[in-house]
Amino acid sequence: MREAHESDVHGSSGPESPGPENSGPDTDGPLAEQLLRLTRRLHRAQKRHLEPLGLTPAQSRLLRMVACFPEPPRMADLAERLEVVPRAVTTLVDALEANGSVRRAPDPANRRVIRIELTDEGRSALKALRAARRAAAEDILTPLSAEQRKVLGELLTDLVNGPGPRS
Repeated sequence: MREAHESDVHGSSGPESPGPENSGPDTDGPLAEQLLRLTRRLHRAQKRHLEPLGLTPAQSRLLRMVACFPEPPRMADLAERLEVVPRAVTTLVDALEANGSVRRAPDPANRRVIRIELTDEGRSALKALRAARRAAAEDILTPLSAEQRKVLGELLTDLVNGPGPRS
């Protein structure tokens, strides 16, 4: 029986061995893993702080997005902005409508179009949501100084706005 080698687990070139696309140690892999772990940690912190509000992170994101539009958005607008399929928005709107945070309303210009409006309860939930998000972020950012937070913010902005994957 053949023994498994590290190259079998990591592909034809291990993380330290040069290959056609790997000319040295893999420094981006561990960084990507750290970013994933941080994202998961932030998600757990947000979930913990949102739970008392009766909101999931996805519902809070949709609620914040509804508030960002100058006029009540269509479900298709929300799906596009959130980069999700329309069915996912329908499920989130159903839950937020059930708890009284949003309501579906016909578009005055085209009654076949449904728009999503914040309710007074939804606006109150947004205020509580902002405080919960700040608390979750503080949980994560506590070890950083104000200057480090500023630098991190600039770096994250560069990554978010960067060129993206190369073709």
